[in-house]
Amino acid sequence: MIKNTIRYFALVLLGSLATDGFSQNSQSLFPQPYGALPAQNQLNWHELEMYVLIHFTPTTFENKEWGYGDADPGIFNPSQFNAQQIADAAAAGGFKGLIFVAKHHDGFALWPTRTTAYNISKSPWKNGNGDMVKEFEQAARKNGMQFGVYCSPWDRNFPAYGTHEYVKAYREQLKELYSRYGKLFITWFDGANGGDGYYGGAREKRNIDRTSYYGWDTTWNIVRQMQPGAVIFSDMGDVRWVGNEEGHAAETSWATFTPEPVEGKTVAVPGEMKYWKSPEGTRNGAYWKPAECDVPLRPGWFYHPDQDKRVKTPAQLFDLYFKSVGRGAALDLGLSPDKRGLLHDNDVESLSAFGRLLKETFSMDLAKTAKLLVSNIRGNKRALFGVKKLVDDDRYSYWATDDQVTSADLVLEWKKPVKFNIIRIRENIQLGQRIEKVAIDARIDGQWKEVAQASSIGSNRLVRLKEFITTESVRLRVLQSPVCLAISEIGVFKEPDQLPEVSYSHWKATGGLDKKGWTIHSVSYESRMSTGAAKNAIDGDPNTIWHTWDSEREMKAPPQEIVVDMGAAKNIRAFTYLPRLNGAWGIVANYEWQVSSDGIQWQTVATGEFSNIKANPIEQMVSLPAPVSCRYFKFIGKTSVEDNYISAAELGAVEADR
Repeated sequence: MIKNTIRYFALVLLGSLATDGFSQNSQSLFPQPYGALPAQNQLNWHELEMYVLIHFTPTTFENKEWGYGDADPGIFNPSQFNAQQIADAAAAGGFKGLIFVAKHHDGFALWPTRTTAYNISKSPWKNGNGDMVKEFEQAARKNGMQFGVYCSPWDRNFPAYGTHEYVKAYREQLKELYSRYGKLFITWFDGANGGDGYYGGAREKRNIDRTSYYGWDTTWNIVRQMQPGAVIFSDMGDVRWVGNEEGHAAETSWATFTPEPVEGKTVAVPGEMKYWKSPEGTRNGAYWKPAECDVPLRPGWFYHPDQDKRVKTPAQLFDLYFKSVGRGAALDLGLSPDKRGLLHDNDVESLSAFGRLLKETFSMDLAKTAKLLVSNIRGNKRALFGVKKLVDDDRYSYWATDDQVTSADLVLEWKKPVKFNIIRIRENIQLGQRIEKVAIDARIDGQWKEVAQASSIGSNRLVRLKEFITTESVRLRVLQSPVCLAISEIGVFKEPDQLPEVSYSHWKATGGLDKKGWTIHSVSYESRMSTGAAKNAIDGDPNTIWHTWDSEREMKAPPQEIVVDMGAAKNIRAFTYLPRLNGAWGIVANYEWQVSSDGIQWQTVATGEFSNIKANPIEQMVSLPAPVSCRYFKFIGKTSVEDNYISAAELGAVEADR
């Protein structure tokens, strides 16, 4: 079989030499770069592949997802805080970097700062002498992990938010963070800016012009001057948001990107982007802006006790690894310490098992035991561009083809059959993202059989086959590239034989009541669109929705409500709202729940906001201060995140323990 392959390549090479000798002699020694190229800080970022993002503020102690900025600093007093336990768990999972949320939207600064009185020195933790940013930095570096910070531009506590006084203070906060905690690998910015807040007691809504308020050019220049080795996470920075908080890029994912503002805007800035284009990026985009795939280990970014049994499993993390790192992006996993200041045992166990799974899968590269043959070598210079460059563990040495050879074959031959299901392909991205499409064949029963195709190779492409293949020969065919090839690695791996099937169906609440016998008592506005029937809100199917949008008549603006009859009195401790799964239209932002025993007299039992629900549209569980007995409940959508109507995939209730 090996002799047949050698004969095949000999004929290919002879034909190439006979027809293309002139172009080979006239081409430059090295391939020319193609398209937008990564800077050194971006190359460093690509090599990390995985890091974690830590959320821990007074919001944790309020059991909220976003704090309003009105929490008493006295509640922030973790009894067993241990940054090392958290960093150790992340390192055990294979994560190479740690970002700490030094200040979230609640405005509580977790380091002693001169810029705001609302900071950690006002908490009882360590008698007001603590610096949590420093403790996380030290814990990360002890594990050999790189360190980064996120300081929220939005501040729901600062009295002067919305004026230039706050912008000055915010820039001083960045300067403190960039000067006190060593070399940073990333500075993180997001688009959550403006809205309801405490604002020093004003308790009002403040909207800002996201395109101009922060003076982003000036603000980001602080990063460039003080932390030149750090990448900026922002679509106008060095690394783009992937456009969802589900942890995955598109199947085709380009590292190049051209940011586009939403309609009606002239500038593309955080919060005003066409994020639906971010998962795929832009082929031949204007800038090198690879994607970061951020996703929490739990459904939410902050710790919530009711999510202790909803921690992502090792198999789910493994699946997300292929859909993020395996598509040339980075995996940014959210970790959330509990009120003790520790990761829950379930979180620690999942991270550890995920790390073991990665090691078991990628510790043995079968490509290093194979004989490698290629159909073309640039200038026939094997020492510079030969097959040994594909298995030398160097991302920037590479097999290259002649300029005119934009499709080529690479064959791996083993003396004995090998079993595998993963192929890793990397390009030397110092020369740009070049390859657009490849196919992978295995020799089965003496014949080549195509087993997979992939696109957008870039810094890292993991092709995970649906089933294991056992063979003596594998062939990589580069089908499409605008320029010659510059492939730095081919790897072949096998994952453990029996991994559980992966499901992300977190929509059903733990302990949620069976809805058999439930009926819709009434709605305040009944859409005449058949797809928006009220019964869809309680049918147990997350793919059907109730909505109040109606194209045939003028819609009634929120608030809008729906009343559910559970058929009998129940003792309820929480209510649930699942947003629609196919877009943000009509998803509720501000809510109210009322209960009744007769459907006539009503009592309000919960009101608030679904924080971050547009970016992270998971089921929302609203726990009540105390269980209530009721037969009817009324869900009121006061505002929506997009468009002027209300929608829901499912409404539910959780019964109190007896």
